[in-house]
Amino acid sequence: MKIIDIKLFIANPGEENIDENFSNEIKYFGKNLIFVKLVTDNGIIGWGECYSQSDRDTQITAHVEKLKPYVIDYDPKNIRNFIVGAYRDFSNKRPSMDFWCAVSGIEIAMWDILGKYYETPIYNLLGGKVRENIKVYANGWASSLDHESLAQDATNIVQKRGFKALKFDPFTGPWEDWPENEIIFEAVKRVATVREAVGPKIDILVEVHRRLSISKAQIFSKEVEKYNPFWIEEPCISENINAIKEVKNSTKIPVVTGEALYSRNMFREVFEKNAADIINPDICNTGGILELSLIASMAETFSIGVSPHGWNSTGIGASAALHASAIMNNFIIYEYMVHVEDYSKKITTNHPEVENSFIQLSKLPGLGTEIDEKKLTFKNNFKKRNFGNLD
Repeated sequence: MKIIDIKLFIANPGEENIDENFSNEIKYFGKNLIFVKLVTDNGIIGWGECYSQSDRDTQITAHVEKLKPYVIDYDPKNIRNFIVGAYRDFSNKRPSMDFWCAVSGIEIAMWDILGKYYETPIYNLLGGKVRENIKVYANGWASSLDHESLAQDATNIVQKRGFKALKFDPFTGPWEDWPENEIIFEAVKRVATVREAVGPKIDILVEVHRRLSISKAQIFSKEVEKYNPFWIEEPCISENINAIKEVKNSTKIPVVTGEALYSRNMFREVFEKNAADIINPDICNTGGILELSLIASMAETFSIGVSPHGWNSTGIGASAALHASAIMNNFIIYEYMVHVEDYSKKITTNHPEVENSFIQLSKLPGLGTEIDEKKLTFKNNFKKRNFGNLD
């Protein structure tokens, strides 16, 4: 079996009606989705997805295009060898986020082909599942950071959708290391608003997006403890593992890092220093299904849990993460982006279904879901973002 074609699709649904006060990170859908399609000489098609960021699509798709000569005529059964070649020979062991996004999309598509070739779900090819249902939390549910809207949106996602865990970023403005304490205290109030709205039994996961200095993160974590958050995610920049560890050691709230770390090599220091309670690698940017499962196995030996990041489609990207999550002993919960769900359902077949904060594993071969190419859309919704401190 050989790969005879590789195609890229960049997609988005266009503008979303999101409040002006809300974070620009998800305004206008926030970014484009990047899908990879592999076609084999025996007619099997595999789908993958690359993680993407605003303004960085070209860098990611360019890596896929440059990898194309190495992928064409390649046997997709040899996934480990593909990773070796991409990392060692293509990148000369000098990878980047954009490189790993491209590799992840191709690797996921190869697994989809293997599952279809052997007529079994991917998790069976990874040694078999250890759970039937995957717990998920909702993100992207807040239409505004206004307190009244926050309370209403949180109530709706719990009562109408049955989610038992919610994540949101309570901060506004640029991602400053040293924001005024007034900004920190206002973020704490927003967490309090959500806690009051959903009650004590719903888990609240607090996103910080690598914003804060050590001392500011410690102030925030101390003030927010009373609202019993499930975790604080990425309080400091991922490159400074010592900073994350210092915050972790100063609070009883579990601390998470990992969405901006790629491949096993970048997680090693986190584990050796016991710098986090939980890691959240993203399957669409950390190397794909196999790499995520290997990272999880490393984490398990250090008693660190895994909650895969999921700022991708809830179709292809999420399905890949569900297969990997099914085989992890130390899996905790997966991120489900509800604001991407409607579009993902439109463009994918056999889309995963959330029921009471759980998704039942698919029994279909491969990923279990595919892109309907005719339904893909793209609108140029570029919006210039904040850039530096000067006008």
